[in-house]
This record gives sequence, structure tokens and C-alpha cells, in this order.
Amino acid sequence: MNKPKFETTNLTTESIAKLAELFPGVVVEGKVNFDLLRSMLGEDVFGDEAYEFTWVGKRAAIAEVGRPIRKTLRPCVEESKEWDTTENLYIEGDNLDVLKLLQESYLGKVKMVYIDPPYNTGRNLIYRNDFRVDEDEYLEEAGIVSEEGGKLVSNPRAYGRFHSAWLSMIYSRLLVARNILAKEGILVCAIDENEQAALEIVLKEVFGEGGYEHVCVSIVHNPRGVQGINFSYTHEYAIFVFPKGKKAIMDRKIESEDVDWSQFRNWGGESERTDAKNCFYPVIIENGAVIGFGDVSSDKCHPSQTEWSGNKAYVYPIDKNGVERKWRYARQSVDAIANMLRARKTATGYEIEIGKTFGTQKTIWSDKRYDANEYGTKMVNALVPESGFTFPKSLYTVLDAVHAVTSQEKDAIILDFFSGSATTAHATMQLNAEDGGKRKFIMVQLPEAVDNVYFPTICEIGKERIRRAGDKIKAEAGLMAQDLDIGFRVLKLDDTNMTDVYYAAGDYTQEMVLQMESNIKADRTDMDLLYSCLLDWGLPLSMPHTHEKIDGFTVHTYNDGDLIACFEERISEKTIREIAGRKPLRAVFRDSGFTSSPEKINVFEIFKLLAPNTNVRVI
Repeated sequence: MNKPKFETTNLTTESIAKLAELFPGVVVEGKVNFDLLRSMLGEDVFGDEAYEFTWVGKRAAIAEVGRPIRKTLRPCVEESKEWDTTENLYIEGDNLDVLKLLQESYLGKVKMVYIDPPYNTGRNLIYRNDFRVDEDEYLEEAGIVSEEGGKLVSNPRAYGRFHSAWLSMIYSRLLVARNILAKEGILVCAIDENEQAALEIVLKEVFGEGGYEHVCVSIVHNPRGVQGINFSYTHEYAIFVFPKGKKAIMDRKIESEDVDWSQFRNWGGESERTDAKNCFYPVIIENGAVIGFGDVSSDKCHPSQTEWSGNKAYVYPIDKNGVERKWRYARQSVDAIANMLRARKTATGYEIEIGKTFGTQKTIWSDKRYDANEYGTKMVNALVPESGFTFPKSLYTVLDAVHAVTSQEKDAIILDFFSGSATTAHATMQLNAEDGGKRKFIMVQLPEAVDNVYFPTICEIGKERIRRAGDKIKAEAGLMAQDLDIGFRVLKLDDTNMTDVYYAAGDYTQEMVLQMESNIKADRTDMDLLYSCLLDWGLPLSMPHTHEKIDGFTVHTYNDGDLIACFEERISEKTIREIAGRKPLRAVFRDSGFTSSPEKINVFEIFKLLAPNTNVRVI
């Protein structure tokens, strides 16, 4: 019987299995012989010296990433906005656990991750990971962790593992986030001077230097007061991590719809081939589109502007009088923008022009709109006067980053797992209103308690900001924003919906099982069960969902048949046949929905007959 596991994947076990496939013999009884592995990779195993960045707790942080959890996300419709139509998500809970739960549903689907983690100032709280090490290793932390085992703890500079604790916290989360990020995705991380240098090294380790570029951008703002002794810090940083060799970052300020073709074609000072050989290459045209560049010819001139070979045209820089000229840019300079070039048909062949182009971002952002006080604190307090929230990011710091990453993919998913006051959600909605985009956001925030009679947690402030900012943006945009998505579905991290017997049925006798009414916790609803099934099956959480009565039983349909579920007791055969007749991709029922094992077996027989391709599960 196909039974959902309702437990995140054990990444460590999977990695060891893949390693065993590649190098048989290095894995024995589930343990990796690392010395043998190094030898098989061609290393001379003499000692332990290597170029590496390490700290106390790094190995524990890595182990934590691979450790499975038994948790779920419970929908909260009453705190949501436009639940039925929105594709945005707001998730409350520890972000490491949430990322683990999301990685099946959003594996490689997120175009942009923007995070503004707690800065390691010695005053801010950080997340405490449960690394399960012995008491001696935490001796230095005496008095740091709350008696209740709280997720947020102080990290004072006097603490001996001041940097290590912060690095372990961010490292584990980045490792999981990497799985969620799309192959061409980009991560942007805000940071200040305390951990900027260390974070750059961590990012290079997590994402690798071979396939990604790592650029540190200075964001200049007014700090409202002298902060240092010898220097007053007037900036913080945004570290961009993006695929190497890709034109992935667009410049918001100098975007233009059309650039005259002559800017690419020439016209500048004359130069001979011997002086600028790389500027005399052919542009290859196929079916009217630029598909690449040919080799630089050794000839001194060409008889015509266009040479043909099969169905391809090879266009050289020849002027209207048939005189050979040179391209303005060397071949190496235009490789990255080949997809922005256009071929224009003329009487003599083709002319090359630049289509929609964007400039190159600068590494210093100094516009006044990046001022965190004017466009951060004051903006939030104007929207939500009761919040008392201080020092959020400037809206435009985030908005310009989102634009830079997603201007060519306006339906992108944007994830922020240190959501705070939800600046990233605000920026996403604002940008969609400006350029007609359909970007979706996923905000993740721990419900950290704050001293506020109106909003007891940061999550309450963030949700209220999204509500009010969305209404304001839509009202100001008018008819241009009729289809603007300003809603969000609220989901909250909680322990699994299933009782212990579900995971360890072999530990219970038949008599003990008979005394239990259900393997599902009594306080869980149909919606709770539905969303845990979505996570287990790796389905996105933002698709349309409807419910109806069939023969008196409530039936849930997700995304027009991606999944149909009925969690009622004692389901009728008529209901089963109706669901099977709709041929959903997946179907799920409650174990107690059937009075006996033969009745349960009959369900699978019905589906074999009416919907043989449906994946059926019973929980």
C-alpha cells in the first residue's frame, strides 16, 4: 500500500547512497571511508592541511541540514487575505524547518532569494540550532539559551563563540536554500561590516566559485548619528550571488527599449585588422535571428556584406559603400548579450541592431531612496502607525534588487526567509504594479515576540504591513492594477498531524492499535491534512483549491485535479467512484474512511478500473 511518509527527506542518507554508486567500496555499513575516497580521487593522503574556512560547530550545522523532521504547515485561512485567488505565501515558523518542508515543493523553482538576516552586532538575537552535541561543547553557552528552549537567543560579543554561533546559524539555512533556488536563480544577502567578510567566504563555499559570481554592493545611507570611534559607518552591503558568465543583473536606471543599431555596428575611429582583429568577426544569422558569432577571418576584406552557407547568413561589418569597417565592440564584449541582438533585413542582406538593452550595475548604490530611515522606518510607521517597528530596510533597496534580478522574468517566485516587517513582499507588489509583473512572494518569519499591545509578534506586524501596503498600491495604480495580486495565504509551522503510531506501527500490538481511534491527531482539520499531503507529494502551496459535497461527503480538489482528497469517515462507494471518474493525478483518503480492510482494497480496485494512472494513498 502506498503510504505517505510525512517526514522530510534524509538528505544525508541520500548523499551517501549517491556516493556509493560513484565509488563502490568507500561506503561500508552506511559509513564513509574518507581517506579511501580521497585516494580514489587522486589525492595523496599525507596530512590534514588544506585551504578551508571552518569554525566550531560547522560539522554540526552540516549534519543538521540532512536531519529529517516530522513537522507540517497548517493553513490559517482567517488570517489570510484573498485566500482563494492569491499565489503569495506568508509562513510563520523557524526558517530552517520551513525550508526543509518547502524543498520538495519548490525544488529549483525560486528565481530569487533575498534575505536580511539578523546582523551579528552583539545585541541582536540569532536563531539557535539544535545541534545535539554533548553538554561540554555548550558549556560556554551557559545562561544563553532560554529555559523554555527558545529559538532566538542573544549572542553577546563576550561570548567565546560569537562568530561561530552566527556562522552556524546562517550556514545551515543557506545550504537548504541552495536546493530551492533555480539553476539560473540569484541570491541577495544584506549584511553589515560585522560578518560581511566571513559571509562572502561562506557564500563562495555554499555556491562554489566555479559556477557562480559573488559581488558585494555597498548601500550608502544616513546612519543618523556617529556609530564608530575612528570611522562612522554610512553603509551596509548586499552580496549578489549569480550564475557565472550570465547577463543576469539588469540596471533599473538606464533601461531603454530601443538602441540605434549603429551603436553596435561602428561608427568610431578607423583601425586596421592588425590593430583590432577581434572587431572583424561575423555575426551568424539563422531565420532572421542572431544565433552567435563566427571566427575572425584572416582575409583582408569581404566581397559583400552577407555571406551565405546553407540556411545561415554570416554578416560582416561592411558599410553602405561596400567598404569594410569594424564592429564597435570586440567579440569577447558581446558574447554575453547575443540574445539581445536583432537582425534587420535590408536590400543587401542584414543589418545588426541591439534590441532591449540594460546597463551594468554599479557596486555602490548611493541614491537617497536607499536611506533606511526615510524609506524604511518612516514608511512602515506611516502604513502601520501602531507597529513601532524600527530600522527596516528601505523599500527601494529591496525593490531595486528585485528588479535587477527579475526584470526579464516577471512571473518569478521570490523567497525571503528572514521576512521581518515584510519589506520584500511590499517591494514585490510595488514592482508588479509598476511593470505589470506577476511575481509571487514567499515570506518566512519566526513569530518573535515584541513589546507591542497591538501586534504581539513580528509576524503580526509583517502581515498587517502587507495588507495595508497592498491596498495602497492598488488604489494608487487604479485601472492598471485590476489583476494585481495583493493577497497571501498564511501557513504556520507545527508538529506533524500524525500520531506516533503512524511512524512506528511495528512498535504497537494489535490490541493497542484497536484501542486507538485514529492515527491522526484529534485537533487537525481537513485543511491541515490536505496541506501536509501537498508537502509530502512536493506540490506548490499556492494553487487554486475548491471543495464540494459528493453524496454528502466533503471532497477537496487541488489545482483542477492535481490532487483530490476526501478525509471523511466511512466514505460511500458512490463518492469513491465519482472521484475516480474524474481521473485525478493523485487521490488521498483517510484510513478510518473505510470500515474494513476488504473495503479499503476495493478502493484501489475501483481506481485500477476507472483511473489506472492515479496515484492513490491512504493516511
